[in-house]
Amino acid sequence: MKFVQFVEYGGPDVLRVCEGERPKPTGRQVVIEAEAIGVNYADTARREGRYVVPTPLPFIPGTEVAGVVREVGPEVQTVLPGQRVVALIESGGYAEFVAVDERAVVPLPDGMDARQAAALPVQGLSAYHILKTMGRLEEGETVLVHAAAGGVGTIAVQLAKRFGAKMVIATASTEEKRALAKQLGADVTIDYTKDSWAAAVMEATGGRGVDVALEMAGGDVFHQTLDCLAPFGRLVVYGAASGEMTRLNPVRLMAKNWSVIGFFLPQIMKKRALYEQSLRELLAWVQEGSLKLMIGGVYPLEQASEVHRLLQGRKTHGKLLLVP
Repeated sequence: MKFVQFVEYGGPDVLRVCEGERPKPTGRQVVIEAEAIGVNYADTARREGRYVVPTPLPFIPGTEVAGVVREVGPEVQTVLPGQRVVALIESGGYAEFVAVDERAVVPLPDGMDARQAAALPVQGLSAYHILKTMGRLEEGETVLVHAAAGGVGTIAVQLAKRFGAKMVIATASTEEKRALAKQLGADVTIDYTKDSWAAAVMEATGGRGVDVALEMAGGDVFHQTLDCLAPFGRLVVYGAASGEMTRLNPVRLMAKNWSVIGFFLPQIMKKRALYEQSLRELLAWVQEGSLKLMIGGVYPLEQASEVHRLLQGRKTHGKLLLVP
């Protein structure tokens, strides 16, 4: 089979297309023949050796795979050969065949397209659990979504409304991106490149602030977002795109009972019931058409290095996929 790996950290050119033996399932593993593979910023961080947890070498990136189960291990209890499934895994996805633990596998709804399925797990589960599990969003509350035209942002805007938010405030850098956020259900859109964006958030809420904020930039944006919280507001941190280290004096949180909460998707993956139930819900909403996914491009597996280059160059919109 073909697979893509790197044996040293570096730029997109360290990704190499290789040939190897198709994996054999052991224990509770199943082997999936991939039909579509998701590409994420985490894959680029792995490649550069700057991911949240260590990346061993050699390494095959890829965490989202949708396709058909071809073989199952001797201890598999819930999955059958021939089933069409999607799986969220820690690594190994950039390959024609992938061996995964059956507990990471969720069956696809009848007739669901593999490309839609592969585009969903990372961003969909992140948006779902940032809002619901960590942000504890309640009906009638107000939500602030930064980078609302991005992978997590586009889904978070939709889910916030589904979960009962009274108002969703979306920030984005261009008129086109703000129009997309509005189309997906945002009530208010704001240009975050302007110094006055935080004042605009407060104005939109009548000076009260927001109940839940999604933050992934770090630096000054973190502190400005914190100041946009209402009493008892929750700020959920799920990234640091600016690369800036953010200092926080915890005493700042006391006056208005604010909470700052961290989110890391692999921890959700360790809670099987939580992971499976939420992914099944998301798949059903996509299948029925009530949750829209933005797929920005589909490329052959052999072009993985070019896809990484496009992703990091911010030259695409929507989710990027690889196909064997």
